[in-house]
Amino acid sequence: MTIRAAILGLLASVFVCCYTYFNDAIIHQTMFVGNTMPISVYGGLILFVLALNPLLTKLRRVRPLSATELVVILSMTLAACSIPGSGLMRTFTSTLMMPHHYARTSPGWTTQGVLESVPRRMLADVSVDEDRGLNGFVQGLGTGDAHIAPAAVPWAVWRDCLAFWVPLIVTLWVCLLGLSIVVHRQWADHERLPYPIAAFASALLPSSDKKLPAILRSRIFWLGALPIVLLHLNNYACQILPGKLIPIRTSFDLWALRPLFDPIARGGGWFFFRPRIYFTAIAFAYFLATDVSLSLGIGPILYAFIVGKLRDVGISLTGGGFFAPKPQTFLGFGAYLGMLLSITYTGRNYFMAVARRIIGIKAGDDVQPTVIWAGRLSIAAFFLMVAQLAIVGLEWPFALLYSAGIVTVFLIMSRVIAETGLFFIQAWWFPGVILAGLFGPVAVGPQAMLIMLLLTTVLALDTREALMPFMVNSLKLLDTQKLHLGKGATFCGIALLVSLLAVIPFVLYLQYDLGVDLADRWANVNVPTFAFNQTVSMKQKLEAQGALSSAMSAHGFERFGRTAPKLDVAISAIAGLVLVLVVSAGRLRFAHWPLHPILFLIWHTYPGKAFAASFLIGWFIKRTITKYGGARLYQDLKPLMFGLIAGDMLGGIIPIVIGAIYYLITGELPVKFSIMPG
Repeated sequence: MTIRAAILGLLASVFVCCYTYFNDAIIHQTMFVGNTMPISVYGGLILFVLALNPLLTKLRRVRPLSATELVVILSMTLAACSIPGSGLMRTFTSTLMMPHHYARTSPGWTTQGVLESVPRRMLADVSVDEDRGLNGFVQGLGTGDAHIAPAAVPWAVWRDCLAFWVPLIVTLWVCLLGLSIVVHRQWADHERLPYPIAAFASALLPSSDKKLPAILRSRIFWLGALPIVLLHLNNYACQILPGKLIPIRTSFDLWALRPLFDPIARGGGWFFFRPRIYFTAIAFAYFLATDVSLSLGIGPILYAFIVGKLRDVGISLTGGGFFAPKPQTFLGFGAYLGMLLSITYTGRNYFMAVARRIIGIKAGDDVQPTVIWAGRLSIAAFFLMVAQLAIVGLEWPFALLYSAGIVTVFLIMSRVIAETGLFFIQAWWFPGVILAGLFGPVAVGPQAMLIMLLLTTVLALDTREALMPFMVNSLKLLDTQKLHLGKGATFCGIALLVSLLAVIPFVLYLQYDLGVDLADRWANVNVPTFAFNQTVSMKQKLEAQGALSSAMSAHGFERFGRTAPKLDVAISAIAGLVLVLVVSAGRLRFAHWPLHPILFLIWHTYPGKAFAASFLIGWFIKRTITKYGGARLYQDLKPLMFGLIAGDMLGGIIPIVIGAIYYLITGELPVKFSIMPG
């Protein structure tokens, strides 16, 4: 690890965090990050090793970056990618400010007093300066082409809430960083998970003589990459010059087949009848075990079929508000819980050895000191997070359960990333909602519910860009270069902290200068209302049942004595748990077991539905090649699949660069072009 690499990694991290808001919210280009395989980072890596790094070899005073240095830069940048988009900043400031705006037009909020129920430090304090603090945030303080000075931003409005949220976010990050190191050795060495995303990045690293990596010198690689790049650029040009060129379709309309597959259609199977091809997903399916790629492909289809059949008998797994306790949400929770039990059982010897060493007991397994201290740090951060939640007003039993739930979300997502390369994944179950369903609204109470839903809105609403999934790939990359994982994680932590402290004032300045981006209705119109709408609904139901006073008066363990779980959601959670455990046991017991438990983690989610067709195509290609061409042909075609991924990355980064240049020159919004699902 060189000082140059650390500095460049820090600069790259801050740039990605700050530029993402400009790219996504100001010029409305395709998401700069968007998922755990950001086109901006991996496309930028390809351009760097293909053009810029070879150019540096010709300069006498500038030494080209080595593979080790690039890994350090890449790992720091990937960690910081969890900040600027849906992982945090896309909704962070609007969640803390916009409830004050929507309270003006929401009589139910006023009647139920939900805004006054929020702990003071969890929202921006508009009483300091309501006109500039709230109205300036919504409408912008800039006039015409004149921009405001940084001092014009009402920073005092944000002081107290940021003093709560920033330490809490950092505490969660420390917990997840430590946990990433703890599980790494088990997943990477003992179970030998494939880490498809890290494998792709490793293939792009320059060789020891600083020349182009071998993969970029492969003709078969470019045979896969160039057609995909040209396809995307052609479609991009078709949007710029409509009617001048012929677009190449990557999606298909099969709606005429609906009568043949009516249960799938009635179960929400839009993706089955209007599939879109994603070449990166096809390539990853090629690298995976066939049971994994098959499960990723058929899971959403199977789920739509089941939902359609259940609707025939009057059973619905969906319905209600975004945070409503519904069977679909609990089915996902049960699956995640089953996966947690499964991976804990698989790695029980190693994890028990780590646990013993953490508390100072000698263990038979060789546990590295870095893992021991990472485990201790993770545990300390976890209980500090529990204390922070208790201090803000969440009773400690719920603070403990909520914290365990949110860590479980990120842990299992990371496992999925390491095992499948599913770079766009959303959990779509929320710890606060799970607690309300399992214990009942009277036991939880509206105050605790509101706090937990606000926490979820900030920390784990849209998990497409989450720290721990980024970190498992970063650690794998560091490991391939024989770098110290503790030092690498420390550099990542520094990049996270510096980037967070840089991006918050940067985003607030742009929002107060131009006004919050109301064109992004999801982030700035819908999300800030979810927690409050659900709490109002909960209070109204409790009031109608005559149980509101009981729910608001209970404290501590007294609440658990009022537990009344909802039967339908409890059954759904058990079903998800059992399905995962049964399939996991079958996979361990039988050599040719056809399915993987990942099926039940993704089958109800939007990313699972979006990628289903592509994973099925990749599964079919791999099965056909291995059956008729054997292992040798399978290995020979790997560079072709790497080329498909590179084609997507280059086909995405080039329009982003063109759009930015166009905006800077003309001041007009460029055409929006998307490669990955949004």
